[in-house]
Amino acid sequence: MNLTSKPEKVIIADNQFLITESLKIILQADGRFEVCGVAGEKNELIKLLGSEEISLLIVDHSLIDFSGINELKDLKSQFRNLKIMVLTNSLTRAELHELNSAGIVNVLLKTEGRDAIFDAINATLKGRKSYSNDLLSLLFDPGEKQAHGSDNFQLTNAEIEIVRLISEGFTTKEIASRKFISFHTVISHRKNIFRKLGVTSVSELIMVAIRYGLINTIEYHI
Repeated sequence: MNLTSKPEKVIIADNQFLITESLKIILQADGRFEVCGVAGEKNELIKLLGSEEISLLIVDHSLIDFSGINELKDLKSQFRNLKIMVLTNSLTRAELHELNSAGIVNVLLKTEGRDAIFDAINATLKGRKSYSNDLLSLLFDPGEKQAHGSDNFQLTNAEIEIVRLISEGFTTKEIASRKFISFHTVISHRKNIFRKLGVTSVSELIMVAIRYGLINTIEYHI
């Protein structure tokens, strides 16, 4: 590292504690980066981005209370010098193509190792595309299924648990309290679940959940 160069300023937007803390430690130990803040909600993120000139946003859009991927595109328009890298647990083919269409062309899975993460960060800052190898097939192999299921059914473990809680009749506020997460995070999970499963109501959600074996028909009645 050039000792006279200033570190790149980074914001992490994610509500998973272990992920954010690990990233902070790894980035700051490298010496080329300064983590200026961690945001667990959209309003907090906007405030951090407006406080100073940020070079890089590392974000898991599925865990922030965005109304959709278009809000990442809005951030790119609002903060012209901001580079965005998505670091997430999983993606459907539709989500990946939507990110690509929004100009978000640096997408990495959280299963990647340290070197892959730094390679992706460097590519992002230089304006080059970077994707996890497991995601490339979703972009260029339209006939291939995802490793964990089809586009219409790729829920994270956290989302599956929320599906079960919704099916048990818990309200959004009750789920937030039970899971020790914010109300807005539960709202974000619900939106992602509904979009991924292609449903528009709780009753439809329960029917799809039964179909996929997420809940037991003996325990739940529509």
